[in-house]
Amino acid sequence: MPSDRKLDVGSAAPAFSAPDQDDKTAKLSDYKGQWLVLYFYPNDDTPGCTTEACDFTNGLKDFEKLDAAVVGCSPNTTESHRKFIAKYKLKVRLLSDPEHKVMTAYNAWGEKVLYGKKSVGVIRSTAIIDPKGKIAHHWATVKAAGHADAVREKLKELRAAA
Repeated sequence: MPSDRKLDVGSAAPAFSAPDQDDKTAKLSDYKGQWLVLYFYPNDDTPGCTTEACDFTNGLKDFEKLDAAVVGCSPNTTESHRKFIAKYKLKVRLLSDPEHKVMTAYNAWGEKVLYGKKSVGVIRSTAIIDPKGKIAHHWATVKAAGHADAVREKLKELRAAA
């Protein structure tokens, strides 16, 4: 993956505004004063995306103890998100970004290679945003399994250093 996909640590997190699963608008400014884990995933109710969403849900109490909100973002509709949440009893907030505006701002939309084939789509990635709205850490590409644990450990490290 090109290194230019990396968001610069210490830079202001790109502002965003998108509807969540309840059709309520979520904005970066809603999270000022707390840590935010913003993860991007390709599609509701697919194996990797389900693993990731369930792992974040299962670890949510630990994230809350670290004063962090966890928010997922995909191109799916708010209705699709509601079905996904109901099916797996998810506790994370999911944003709908069908026009890829939020994903583009966070370098989570673009060319990717899967099984040797190039395509344009969602790049599974995650940003940790600090309470002041700055990028604290960015994974330009991630594997779904075990990622929530890695994010939690990084968040503990960042909070200890802050």
